Amino acid sequence: MVNTSSGDATAGNILTGKKAWVDGSEVTGSLTCPSGPTGNAVVGDVLSGKTFSNSGGAGLTGTMTNQGATDYTPGISDQTITAGYYNGSGHVVGDADLSAGNIKAGTEIFSVTGTFPNDGTATTDDVKTDSTFYTNSAAKLTGTGTKTLSSANDTVSAGYYEATTLSAVDADLAAANIKKDVDIFGKVGTYEGTGGCDCSGGTPNGNRWCDNGDGTVTDLTTCLVWLQKADWGGSKKWEDCTNHDDAHTRAGILKAGSSGADLSDGSVVGDWRLPTKTELHNLANGTEAVRSGNMRAFTGVQSDDLYVWPVRSGN
Repeated sequence: MVNTSSGDATAGNILTGKKAWVDGSEVTGSLTCPSGPTGNAVVGDVLSGKTFSNSGGAGLTGTMTNQGATDYTPGISDQTITAGYYNGSGHVVGDADLSAGNIKAGTEIFSVTGTFPNDGTATTDDVKTDSTFYTNSAAKLTGTGTKTLSSANDTVSAGYYEATTLSAVDADLAAANIKKDVDIFGKVGTYEGTGGCDCSGGTPNGNRWCDNGDGTVTDLTTCLVWLQKADWGGSKKWEDCTNHDDAHTRAGILKAGSSGADLSDGSVVGDWRLPTKTELHNLANGTEAVRSGNMRAFTGVQSDDLYVWPVRSGN
């Protein structure tokens, strides 16, 4: 019998058959001690070096490996977590770049769902040549979209253009090729020709020649007007006093509408003549000379200088 006048013990705290006074009252115990060790833990469940008892015996020593403070860094493949005891000081290494804004929209990585846009629609032809970009795939793409202007036509295709000048596109866009004081794309012309002639009503062929579109060609360095069909007059003698079918006569009868001349310049009989020796020499020599191998704006140029090739003064 334990006699106490105070305390908080209950029957379950007192051995069966024993009585005690607790806070002035007698309490009969109901605590029963086991007849031997209990429990189902095995040595692998208990930290290495620690002892314990189970239903099979007492004084057993645990064999569980002490992993201590182990850190794990996430990667692209699974990592095995070794069985054992962890002391709570380890952690999974974080990465500040693992954020929604850095992950493709709709993709989840370690419970973080990406918001980075992946709905691009650009094609390689939309992007400057040799510049790289990404759209809605993981593949890096290289642009092919740079365009170039051409002097062969007036087409300007949609796309990116490198900085350039129209003169670089066509070297003929130069002041020397433009009528004096005429402004074409910022190029103010300085070309005056000789004697006041120009090609404003015709089609330039190089810098010297002007195809007038009426069967004549003007030499802009002399203002002489030549028959475009150089072989029209045929091969004639310089003078034929018997039949009067010589080079002078042939040139003198030429007029607009003459058979085979394709001439529509409004000229009349007497406007045309044979060129002088100097005029013919200038035609075949100097800048943009006319030869049978390079006829410029003419047709039918012969290597035989006995052919009749009429000329007249410009308007």
